[in-house]
Amino acid sequence: MSDAPQVETDVWQPLPVRARTLATLSTLIGTLVPLTIALGIGVLANARTPLAFALAGAALVVIPAWTVWIARRRWLRTRWRLDDDGFGIRRGHMWRSDTRVPGSRVQHLDIRRGPLERAFGLSTLIVHTAGTRNSAVSVSGLDHAEAERLRDALAARAARDDDHDDA
Repeated sequence: MSDAPQVETDVWQPLPVRARTLATLSTLIGTLVPLTIALGIGVLANARTPLAFALAGAALVVIPAWTVWIARRRWLRTRWRLDDDGFGIRRGHMWRSDTRVPGSRVQHLDIRRGPLERAFGLSTLIVHTAGTRNSAVSVSGLDHAEAERLRDALAARAARDDDHDDA
């Protein structure tokens, strides 16, 4: 019997709803702050006409709304899976990305938690792999406890694979 934590396998798992909220908030902060500064400088430096203010106001609504829509679609289309072959991540709809990390290629694992991730109880799992091209795969927006279970399960599998390689 293995001491590795049990993680549901062979089923593509969605990210938690809190990850959607965090993606929305992060996108708004990342879009509104620089956009407000740029538009404010642009409007004040150039024409102070009602049309300029109306266009700036429209941009302050339309651009953040569009980026939030994209962030929510990205959250909706991100799935992960842990199975007997390793770890998988699927992202995207039109430009789909399907990444597989065989358990034998795992070198080490990290969990990263920024201040907003900690506030939402989320984490980013980083799987470092053997090789030079795309040598790290990360999935953000995981529930922190789930990220720890995934890390421990992947580490146990990688150690088990190392033990079989030595035999």
